[in-house]
Amino acid sequence: MPDVTGKNHQEAQDTLQASGFYKLKEEDATGRSRALIIDRNWVVVEQVPRAGTVLDPKEPVTLKSKKYSD
Repeated sequence: MPDVTGKNHQEAQDTLQASGFYKLKEEDATGRSRALIIDRNWVVVEQVPRAGTVLDPKEPVTLKSKKYSD
């Protein structure tokens, strides 16, 4: 599992997909349940599972992101 924390949400998705992970979920890390409409306006602050975890690419990956303006 690559480390995508600190990357903009779109770049994080691209990195994970290039590594074979396509079952991606996303969450508003602030808890406000906002939809991530324009991915480049968001930064990944947490990923589940954590970077370095050995994971079957068919398993889900959750990216928790917040807007850069938060």
